[in-house]
Amino acid sequence: MARTPLTCSVITPEAKVFEAQVDEVVVPAHDGEVGIRRDRAPLVCLLGAGRLKVRVGEREECWFIDSGFAQVLDNRVVVLTRTAQRPEELSAEEARAALAALPKLAPPDEEGLRRRERLQAAARARIRMASR
Repeated sequence: MARTPLTCSVITPEAKVFEAQVDEVVVPAHDGEVGIRRDRAPLVCLLGAGRLKVRVGEREECWFIDSGFAQVLDNRVVVLTRTAQRPEELSAEEARAALAALPKLAPPDEEGLRRRERLQAAARARIRMASR
């Protein structure tokens, strides 16, 4: 009996960025990385800002993603995210400038503080990916 392949789709509001059969997917969940391989139990998780990695054989592809959701069901991984950028599309200088500008934003309430923390985490993740 043939084994069902693991399929991964990465989707932003603008387009389907990636879809292929893969060996492994690592998503940046809001509370740490989650590795996904074939025959994994069903899962839905909230994504944070960080590196999404997809491995096909010895080749690895990655994107910077900034929040969203991932669903794993029946050997299919669907990543819905606001943005998916390749490392070569990122600018460490732009991310550092955005990070430096954040303290100037006066968060009026708790929601503003949470938004600023999320933006800080995303800028730091962009810097890490762009600097590799």
